[in-house]
Amino acid sequence: MDLLSSSYFVLFLIVAIGFVVGNIKIKGISLDVSAVIFVALVFGHYGVSIPNDIQKIGLTLFIFTIGIQAGPGFFESFKKNGRELILLAFILVGSASLITLLLAVVFQVDMNIAIGLLTGSLTSTPGLAAAIETTQSPLASIGYGIAYPFGVIGVILFVRLYPKLAGVDIQKESEKLEEEVLQQHPELVNKNLVVGNENIVGKSIKELKIRSMTQANISRIMHDGKTIVPLPTTILEKGDIVKLIGTEQAIEKARILIGEETTKEIPLSSDYVVESILVTNKQVVNKTLGQLNVLANYNARVTRIRRAGIDIVASSKSEIRFGDKLVVACGTGNINNVRHLFGNDSKKLSDTDFFPIATGIVLGVLVGKLKISFTDDFTFSLGLTGGVLIVALVLSRIGKTGAILWTMSGSSNQLLRQLGLLMFLSVVGTSAGSHLVETFKESGFTLFSLGIAITLLPMIITILIGHFVLKMNVLNLLGTLTGSMTSTPGLAAVDGMTDSSAPAIAYATVYPIAMVLLMVCVQLLSMW
Repeated sequence: MDLLSSSYFVLFLIVAIGFVVGNIKIKGISLDVSAVIFVALVFGHYGVSIPNDIQKIGLTLFIFTIGIQAGPGFFESFKKNGRELILLAFILVGSASLITLLLAVVFQVDMNIAIGLLTGSLTSTPGLAAAIETTQSPLASIGYGIAYPFGVIGVILFVRLYPKLAGVDIQKESEKLEEEVLQQHPELVNKNLVVGNENIVGKSIKELKIRSMTQANISRIMHDGKTIVPLPTTILEKGDIVKLIGTEQAIEKARILIGEETTKEIPLSSDYVVESILVTNKQVVNKTLGQLNVLANYNARVTRIRRAGIDIVASSKSEIRFGDKLVVACGTGNINNVRHLFGNDSKKLSDTDFFPIATGIVLGVLVGKLKISFTDDFTFSLGLTGGVLIVALVLSRIGKTGAILWTMSGSSNQLLRQLGLLMFLSVVGTSAGSHLVETFKESGFTLFSLGIAITLLPMIITILIGHFVLKMNVLNLLGTLTGSMTSTPGLAAVDGMTDSSAPAIAYATVYPIAMVLLMVCVQLLSMW
């Protein structure tokens, strides 16, 4: 058929059929987007092929968008509270690699296939990309295709069964974590206090150092029945009502300093407004509120910042990030100027600037070409996959260089990532399809069994260490496990058991680390 020789037609045909197959659920389990590679394997078996350049374009888009999204969390994970999670990721990926090497030697499996089994068992498409680039062999794709199905199903079954087998109450574990989160990020409250302390009457807000002493913010003041924006020079008089924002602890400190709480509200005057403003102006990103000096320039006060679902009390040292939502108290005459300063353009969040994407990928390709020689016989390079990923992680952490924003909106990131993944899987599948039947006939059952072992044994080792040695909360442990296995379906299974966000946070913390580590292990195994 002439159309089957047309690469663009075949590409979209595979994607379309893959999505149909991926949406088929058997007892609540589906292959989702990964079904594309299995459809591509069938097409490849019948002689259909797609140019390799499409694979590389898809690969760079997929890896770059992952790095851009994971960058801030990747570097934050090196803080003290992430050390245990990182250790477990090293244990899981390291043990999986050692088990793969041992099984390959014992059962005399071609190392290219064994590397594919490793990436398939850990359901890592970036790992497969690194394997294909390193081995330059379609056998890695075949190993991946054989091990992947149980890699998906095995993780789901494991995380579902483990709490029951271990006798763990998921609800109690969730409650423990909620208490810990509240201690780290206490909920912000609003309270009104009446100035009654004679020691502060007649003194300015600047003299009293209320923000630094209490960690609470004054959002507005009512003096003689009139609502005013608090300035550093504002004098507090007895009987004034002060509205504060902060944690319960911060408000209590302020109460001791200022006076007793009152239920009387401070109405908004006709020339005063409190508004939520979106940060979309590139010029203010990475600057502090102190540098912007909105209070002196616009007689406006930023009282809180909402970022990634968390409310933060604003201070002069608070750095602004693209996409932040700022609660601003301001006079109506200046509110338009404040909106202009921060951008407040929701459309910009959905716009995609391709210059930083193209530039980042170019830098990633160049970094991937660099070679580091440890000895005469051992030369290490990040390759295309590792170079693009590392550069994306670093750029995402930097956030902004001059007028260039190294960030993407969630919708843009997801679209490009999905497009890249579909292109990559389609080419990889068709390339491996011509070898699949022959390899599976020769050693298919053996390889499938080895894939099961590579999936289960590292999870068992990791879960035992996490539970009995590190004494981790089971939700953090399961999130770490699915992140180390790079298993999004596994994370979905954990999320279905709890309303806590802890598993997703743990997953995001270790996911990029597990990917980088697996890529290194793939390169080391290829030298065996």
